[in-house]
Amino acid sequence: MAELTTYSTDGRIARLAFNRPDKRNALSFDLLTELLGRLDEIRADTDVSVVVLTGEGRSFCAGMDLKAVLHEPGAPRRLLDAIAEFTIGLRTLPAVVVARVNGAAIGGGCGIAATCDISVTHPEAKLGFPEVDLGVCPAVVAPWLVQATGAGRARRILMQGGTLSGLRSYELGIISECVPVEQLDARVDEIAQGLSAAGPEALRATKRLLSEMESDIYEQVRRGAAVSAEVIAGPEAQERLAQLYA
Repeated sequence: MAELTTYSTDGRIARLAFNRPDKRNALSFDLLTELLGRLDEIRADTDVSVVVLTGEGRSFCAGMDLKAVLHEPGAPRRLLDAIAEFTIGLRTLPAVVVARVNGAAIGGGCGIAATCDISVTHPEAKLGFPEVDLGVCPAVVAPWLVQATGAGRARRILMQGGTLSGLRSYELGIISECVPVEQLDARVDEIAQGLSAAGPEALRATKRLLSEMESDIYEQVRRGAAVSAEVIAGPEAQERLAQLYA
């Protein structure tokens, strides 16, 4: 069976990618389990000080695999708990995480991009949180969006649903930088190389301090997973998802 992630290192820089391109890198439980294992691998490798996170194929990450939670009792909570732990793991990883948002980043995928320390996309990329349109609650990623954009903007973004362009996502603060698509790889490489040249212990200490300062958010994310799971398991979401995947 093909691996659901790809991982490589080059000096102090690691590259981690979602590897379900045929499913737009949607987050299945198996993929999340593999991702959590990769984070453990990165933590153990003290030579790595920068991680570039991206998606294989044309999408960054289409968010939670909603088909996997249709008519499957217990699946929503298990999947959302895993998403919560992955985002917390990214935030507390000793290495700096740079998201290369090469294409669509929807729902949980957009939340992951917002969780990363630095994120770069291009104007034509499709991002956003359309969960409410599907009868789903985006609570698991809401705390990260509030951190990225501020509470007022996050409230409007999550309640209005829909999707945004990469440029608009940058303007709202969801994404750190937006560059022309032909410059995406060069800009991500420039950022990663610059970070890798910094003092690794200084980077780790800085990130550790920042993580400690926002540690109260982690419980909010875990509580958000429970709220999201309850909504997804309810009749409204199940009916809308059944129509979507009919």
